[in-house]
Amino acid sequence: MSQRTVMNDGDIYRSITRMAHEIIERNEGVEDVILLGIPSRGVPLAHRLAAAIEKAGGGGVDVGSLDVTMHRDDLRRNPTRAPAPTLIPDDGIDDKIVVLVDDVLYSGRTVRAALDALTSIGRPTAVQLAVLADRGHRELPIRADYVGKNLPTSRSERVDVHVAEIDDNDAVIIEDPR
Repeated sequence: MSQRTVMNDGDIYRSITRMAHEIIERNEGVEDVILLGIPSRGVPLAHRLAAAIEKAGGGGVDVGSLDVTMHRDDLRRNPTRAPAPTLIPDDGIDDKIVVLVDDVLYSGRTVRAALDALTSIGRPTAVQLAVLADRGHRELPIRADYVGKNLPTSRSERVDVHVAEIDDNDAVIIEDPR
């Protein structure tokens, strides 16, 4: 198996900083913005994005997590992981702009599950999507609003995101089983 690192810690930092500026610009500030990370690596990325927004002068933004496990369409085929907590800011998501944050966008099925999970919680004004890596190969008509890096990959390759909060280092790695 071959591996190649396509993003290191500096690349990830710069991508998050750029996405923070894009979120501030697109939403004319962050007054009504909530970041919801999709476990597991989307949660620390959402916290980093919130810190970058504050550092960029956008002000404080609420951060939470949205577990999508029970909304997935592959529960019968794949082993189910233990659900992670869904933590929504005290003000809820009604009439807010929710930015879903995930590590990798691939088929779009996780994002679809996240949209289903959101509807059981409330009704946001808008939902946007921020991902660190977009590898293509969509199976559903979903696209990210904010992308750290587009990664052309083959279906046989695997994209692994490492974040220091979970993995003790920051990196995006493409593994090729051939």
